[in-house]
Amino acid sequence: MGRALGGWLEGPGLPRDTPPGARLGLPADGPGSVVGFGPRIIAYIVDGVLANLLVGLLFVVGVDAAADIRGLAIYGAFLLEELVLVTVAGQTIGMRLAGIRVIRVRDFGRQSWPWVLVRTLLLALLVPAFIWDRDLRGTHDRAAGTVVVRDEIVPSKA
Repeated sequence: MGRALGGWLEGPGLPRDTPPGARLGLPADGPGSVVGFGPRIIAYIVDGVLANLLVGLLFVVGVDAAADIRGLAIYGAFLLEELVLVTVAGQTIGMRLAGIRVIRVRDFGRQSWPWVLVRTLLLALLVPAFIWDRDLRGTHDRAAGTVVVRDEIVPSKA
């Protein structure tokens, strides 16, 4: 029973040394490869700080509210940033600085806004972001049909 359940949870029987994203057709390393926890947490921290600064600007100009309202405003700003920027650009400011991007698994393009909305709403629950599969995709990414990959570095034309 345990083996059958474990096989179901882990997906198809691939060798343990198969790199994350191989089942999805992504490279093992370099641009387009699946990103681990480190760059994601960096992007999360940067986006959290930016949301805090954005809401803080409102308080600088004289908007006054209780501390719990400020916390909800920061959380809302973070989620709004996630929704708008991932829909429009495929990455938030924090993701840009960390060199990562959200792409659609089906054709590696940018995901449409309804699916980014699903991803953002699930991300708001926090738990799906910490439940990963073999391809390092959180539950929110699986539900939205997305994966977080290393961004291609485009050389500047000088």
